[in-house]
Amino acid sequence: MQKISIDALARQQLEAAVTSSNGRAADTVYGGHEKILRQTVMAMKAGTQLSEHQNPGDATVFVIQGCVSLKAGGESWQGKAGDLLIVPPGLHSLHAEEDSTFLFTVAKYRG
Repeated sequence: MQKISIDALARQQLEAAVTSSNGRAADTVYGGHEKILRQTVMAMKAGTQLSEHQNPGDATVFVIQGCVSLKAGGESWQGKAGDLLIVPPGLHSLHAEEDSTFLFTVAKYRG
């Protein structure tokens, strides 16, 4: 068994994102590219974004701190601390409206 403080990790990642040249930082806490399930704590400085990209599987964004905007197919959803955004299939992007941290969870489609 392993125990991880998501709040502490989110604080660390936000500190790293604020000083990073691209305004982002991330740490995978469970799984990885070789696993079906992957959970990653991500942080983004206000004004940064993850450019439009394709879903690798079913995905969610649980906002820990701040405010993000998820865009897909001409629609946009705003998520604030405590909100869970279900990432729709297909192309999408994510924009940090404030300094933000979130838990990104993805279950990859089996090939």
